[in-house]
Amino acid sequence: MLLATLFAPLVGALALLLVSRDAKKALKYTSLTVSVVAFLFGLATLLSFDHANPNMQMLTMQGWIPSLDAGFRIGVDGMSVLFIFLTALTMPVVILAGFDSIKSQEKEFYVLILLLEFGVIGIFAALDTFLFYVFFELILIPMYFLIGVWGGERKTFAAIKFFIYTMFGSLVMLIGLIWLGYYVEQTTGHFTTNLLLLREIAPTIPLDTQKWMFFAFMLAFCIKVPLFPVHTWLPDVQSESPLVGTVVVGAVLFKIGIYGLIRFGLEMFPQSSFEYAKVMCALGAAAVIYGAMLAIVQTDIRRLASFALVSSLGTMVMGVFSMTPEGVQGAIIQTFNHGLSVTGLFLCLGMLTERRGTTLLADYGGIAKVMPVFAVLFAISLFSLVGLPGLNGFVGEYLLLLGTFRSPFLNNWTFGILGATTGIFVAIYMLKLYNDICFGGFKNDESASMSDLTTKELAMLLPATILMIWIGIYPSTFMRFSEESTKALVGKLEIAKFGKTNYTEALKKLHKAPAAQSEAHEAHKEH
Repeated sequence: MLLATLFAPLVGALALLLVSRDAKKALKYTSLTVSVVAFLFGLATLLSFDHANPNMQMLTMQGWIPSLDAGFRIGVDGMSVLFIFLTALTMPVVILAGFDSIKSQEKEFYVLILLLEFGVIGIFAALDTFLFYVFFELILIPMYFLIGVWGGERKTFAAIKFFIYTMFGSLVMLIGLIWLGYYVEQTTGHFTTNLLLLREIAPTIPLDTQKWMFFAFMLAFCIKVPLFPVHTWLPDVQSESPLVGTVVVGAVLFKIGIYGLIRFGLEMFPQSSFEYAKVMCALGAAAVIYGAMLAIVQTDIRRLASFALVSSLGTMVMGVFSMTPEGVQGAIIQTFNHGLSVTGLFLCLGMLTERRGTTLLADYGGIAKVMPVFAVLFAISLFSLVGLPGLNGFVGEYLLLLGTFRSPFLNNWTFGILGATTGIFVAIYMLKLYNDICFGGFKNDESASMSDLTTKELAMLLPATILMIWIGIYPSTFMRFSEESTKALVGKLEIAKFGKTNYTEALKKLHKAPAAQSEAHEAHKEH
């Protein structure tokens, strides 16, 4: 199932190369069919995943470059299987959104979208650092052209800025990958890129060396999040991208950053994570406040949403580096939730701008009178981002803040208090956005004549909307997939930090349930 989920988009992209450029319907519906097939395989992968098993599953280990011990190694745990499912769910919606919004070079567009899906799923599935880097670089190509070819007036500037930022982070990470493999070779006499082996060896690297490797990886993933102060590419990209580009960036690409912070930060370099946890949480808190302040004063709806993303992603970084079961689990589920909410938000904003041809907030008003169905679905996406109880955003936000407050690694309530301010800020700028767009009088005749959602637009919004409500009411449906993986990771972090002497005391601080204590002690004995 995992192999089928990964390769279905690639096979579809290659098949589209054989379709005539003039056969526009064939291009559209072939790409949509391929993405739906990939989603069905992704759903089957999720359903066949054993959530009670914290280890990697659905492994494929195939040799590739023997001299480097690089191989085609893929597999999933509870975190990556959720992100693969999210990617597979989002892409059919993106392709459907491109049916009307993409008017030129349609063949190239659909090929690039499927190639992008292949690359993103590959990132989440890769268990080899060489393979991971190939996928990490691969997604730059379709994203660069999506922005640079189908973007707005300043599309070239936005595409180049995105490319330079991401490429710089990638090259620094490449140094870290090579250094890590070289260190293993010096220690064991065997160079390897096998992530399953590296994550066992990397935590034993002396802190003086480990912290530089940690920095190399963290820079790349902080740019991808994006985390303050390396976030400045985001507003330009979101304001200049086509509708499909804004959805892809908001719903999918950001998740790579959070995934990398956990997979290569906490798992590979725990000692450095302890050392710099407060620094990372401080950057997260700065992103929360800085992003919110800029979002409040924006007059362009896309730039407002972009700075809102910077603010909300800051809380996820704080959850990751709280290094508690609640914080890490909250970061994972909130990242998943965020993908759903942002999909709904940017689709709604895109539908508005395509009808009116403007992104200025002052040009809207009274939309709820002529678009009542739109107003309801738009409200659900916004309230989800606000963290309203009953919707998916509340669950993740609660766990993030709880983990930050209870963290024995941070031992400081300041970060929890600063993180909690995001709820106030989000309510201010999101409710202002909704009020200015949907209520009040019409600012012009164009707004008064706008039509409500079409059947196709409803089909685009409903999957994410249904899941927002579903997770808000019954979150364990999805949280259970990453629960055991998170417990296993945090158990290793606690052992690495507190050791045998203080381990029991650490468990008391975290108020673990008896079952979790038993499991953690078993992990301690194995260690």
